[in-house]
Order: sequence, then structure tokens, then C-alpha cells
Amino acid sequence: MNKTPEQKWKESIISYRKNCQKILAISKSIRYAGVINEYGRTLTGIITSGIKPILKPEDAKNEFFIVSNLITLRHAQAKAFGSLDHVVLQHKKAIIVCIPDGNVVYYVSLNQGIKSLDDTIRKIKNLL
Repeated sequence: MNKTPEQKWKESIISYRKNCQKILAISKSIRYAGVINEYGRTLTGIITSGIKPILKPEDAKNEFFIVSNLITLRHAQAKAFGSLDHVVLQHKKAIIVCIPDGNVVYYVSLNQGIKSLDDTIRKIKNLL
């Protein structure tokens, strides 16, 4: 029996959510793991329990829209530079790692004091 588009959609969201749960399990320094589409819409996202979000909901929507635009615009340069592996945005309060995966982007927020950022990024990519 063929799956309906709705069933395929629900399965992909469940898969993204499971990946976010696995990402959060990598390190206690991970604050948030989410998946956004090419329009900046949140498909799923999980905040580590006990963590106060840095962004208000409206600010988060704007942030995801900006990131989705950045990733989409970078696709145009893929022929020159090769495909985009990941983006790291370092702020005073948090580090943001964006990892494209097909038509979506995994958006991961980490505490500034994380010990091995490169190792954490590698572990995240190995899950996807």
C-alpha cells in the first residue's frame, strides 16, 4: 500500500523530532535543537528542560527566517565553493550551528562555554 503525502509528512516530522532528541543527548551544553524549512518555518524543535529561551517567539521566527535565507542564498555559490557543510554563528551568550540536510536545516543552539565545538558538530552530523 502506498503512503499518502500526509503520512509521508508525518513520518518525516517524527524523524526530525527523533534526530533533535538525539542531538540534545550529545551534550548538556546544547540548549535547543530544531529543524526549519527553506522558508524559515519551524518543523520541530526542542528546548532542553530547565533552559530559559534567549529569544521570544517572534524573535525566533525572525531568526529562523534569516537563517533560511542565508542557507538558501549560499546554495547559489555551491558550484564555486562546493556544497555548504555547516554555519557557525558565535555570539556572546550562545553559539548557533546550522547544518543543511536536504531541504531542511538543523538549527542547534549551544552554551558559549562548550568544550569542543568541532567534536560536537561532528557528532551532530553523524546523527543525520
